[in-house]
Amino acid sequence: MTKSHFSVILHVDDKHSHLTKMIINKGPGIMKMKRKLPTTVSGWGALALFFVTILSLPTLFLIFRVFQPPSENWEHIREYMLQSYITDTLLLALWTGVFAVAIGTTLAWLVSAYDFPLRGTLKWALLMPLAIPPYIGAYTYHGMLNYTGVIQVTLREHFDTAVSQRYFDIMNMPGAVFIFTLFLYPYVYAITRAFFASQATSLVENARVLGSGPVRIFLRVVIPIARGAIVAGATLVVLEVLNDYGVVSYFGIQTFSTAIFQTWFAFGDLDAAIKLAGILMGIVFILLFLEKLLRGRRQFSYSNTKVSPLKPVPLKGWHKWMAVFYTGIIFTLGFFLPVAQLLYWSFLTYEDIFSNTFLALIRNSALAAGISAAGVVIIAIVIANFARMSKGWLPALTSRLTVLGYSIPGAVIAVGVISFFISMDEWLGAFYSSVGASTNLVLSTSIVMLLFAYIIRFMAVGYNSIEAGFDKIGMKFNEASRTLGMGWTETFLRVDLKMIRPAIFSGFILVFVDILKELPLTLILRPFNFETLASMAYRYASDERIQEAAPASIFIVLVSGVAMFIFHIIIEKEPN
Repeated sequence: MTKSHFSVILHVDDKHSHLTKMIINKGPGIMKMKRKLPTTVSGWGALALFFVTILSLPTLFLIFRVFQPPSENWEHIREYMLQSYITDTLLLALWTGVFAVAIGTTLAWLVSAYDFPLRGTLKWALLMPLAIPPYIGAYTYHGMLNYTGVIQVTLREHFDTAVSQRYFDIMNMPGAVFIFTLFLYPYVYAITRAFFASQATSLVENARVLGSGPVRIFLRVVIPIARGAIVAGATLVVLEVLNDYGVVSYFGIQTFSTAIFQTWFAFGDLDAAIKLAGILMGIVFILLFLEKLLRGRRQFSYSNTKVSPLKPVPLKGWHKWMAVFYTGIIFTLGFFLPVAQLLYWSFLTYEDIFSNTFLALIRNSALAAGISAAGVVIIAIVIANFARMSKGWLPALTSRLTVLGYSIPGAVIAVGVISFFISMDEWLGAFYSSVGASTNLVLSTSIVMLLFAYIIRFMAVGYNSIEAGFDKIGMKFNEASRTLGMGWTETFLRVDLKMIRPAIFSGFILVFVDILKELPLTLILRPFNFETLASMAYRYASDERIQEAAPASIFIVLVSGVAMFIFHIIIEKEPN
C-alpha cells in the first residue's frame, strides 16, 4: 500500500559484488586470500538459513495438511460452493486489475509527459488513496451513498428530489470493483510513473517526428515499453484483492477469503479451511507464473550513456483543464471525499469514542506493529547481508523465500500459522504439564502467533528496503575496511550498518504502517480481548455503527498519509 508494495515487484536482482579473491600487500611479498568463506560469513549464513526455515515452516505445514483426507464439510463445499468462490474471486480480481491499469497508466503518463496547472501537487497527491485501506473506503462510501447519507439527504432536503435506492446501491460486485480500483490504482500509477520518469525522450520525440499523435504514441510506443511495469503494478493490485477480507465481507461477496473465515469460525472445520487456503495459494502461484509470461522476454534499455529524462510538454487551451479535471476527480474520489467524511463522523462521535479504551487500541496497534516491524528489520538485515557477501544458489534461494510471504494472502498465512502453532502446542504438551500450565494451548492463544504471522506477511516489505540499501552502498567500503584490518562483524557494525540507516528507517516505517492497516491476520489470530484500530473499525462498521468506526479509521489514514508524504519527499530528494 505504500513504496514498499511497489519494490516487491520492481526490484531487479543485480549481481552483488563479492570478494572471492583479494591480494593484500604485505611488504615484499604478496598474499592471496583463499576462496573459502570466513567463519563469520558462514555464521551469517547459518543464522539466515535458520530465519528462513522458521518463516517457511507454516507454509510447508499448510501444503502438507492440504493433502490430508477431506472432511464432510469439505465435500459439501466442493460440490455446491467451490465454483462460486472461484468465479467471484477471479471476476473481482480481473475487473479490478483492468480498471486499475486503465486509470493508473493514463494518470502516470499524463503527469510524466505533460505539464498543466497543479501538476506538481497532484503528482504526489494521486498516491494518497493508498493511505486508505479498501475496507475503510468501502464503509465510508456506503455511509455516504445510503438513504441517510450526505448525498441522498442533500438531494431530498435542498433539491426536493427523492431517488431510488437502487441507483446508490454499492454493496455488490460492481461496487466492490469500484472500491478496489479507487484505492488500489496507485500501485500501477506509482510503478509506471517511476518507469516513465527514467526513460529517454528520444523514443517519444522520434515518434512525434514521424507524425504520430499523442494517442498513437501512448498506445504504440509507451504501452509496449512499459509493459513490465504495468504488469508489475497490476499484479500487486490483484494480490491485494485476493488478500482482502474487509470489503468482500462487508459487501456480502463470496470469495475465498470469506469462505475461509466462514468455514473456520462458523463450522469450526480447520481442515476444510486449510483446503480452501491451499486452492487460493495455488491461484496465487498461477497468477505469478502468468505475470512472468505477460512480461515476456523483451527488454528495453538505453543504447548509450547519454540519457535524458522525459520532459513534460505544456498543455494549452481546454486540454490543460481536461487534465486538471481528470486528475482532480480521481484524487477527490479516492482521497478527499472519504477523508472529509471520516473527519465529519469523527467530530460527531469523538466524545464517546476517545477514552481509555481508544488509547488502549492505539497502544495495542503500536506495540504489535512496532515489535513486528523491528523483527522484520533484524531478520532482513541478517538475510540481506548474507546474500550480498556470498554467491551461489543458496543465498539466492534464501532471498527469494524471504519475499514469498507477501504474495500469499493473509487468510492463507493465518491458516498455516495457526495450524503450525496448534501442532507445536501438542508437541510441547508434556512440557506444559510439567511446569503446571493450566492449558495445553499456550502458543496458539498468545500474541506471539499474531506477531509471527505479521513478520511472515510483511517480510518482503522490509527485506527489499534493506536489500536496496545494501545495493546502494555496494562492497567498496566493506572491502576497504577489511583491508585496513577490521573483521567482517566489526566492519558490519561500524561501517555497513551506519551507511544503511536510511534503508533501515524506511523499512521499519513501511512495515509499521502496513501492519497498522492489516485486517485478515488480525481478525483471525488476535488473542482474546485484544483489539487493534483496524479490528475495532471493522467491528463497528459490521455492526452498522459507521460513525463510531470513524475515529479509529481516520487515525490509520492520517498515520499512513503522513508516512507516504515523508517517503515522497525522500524519493524526490534522494540522489540517483
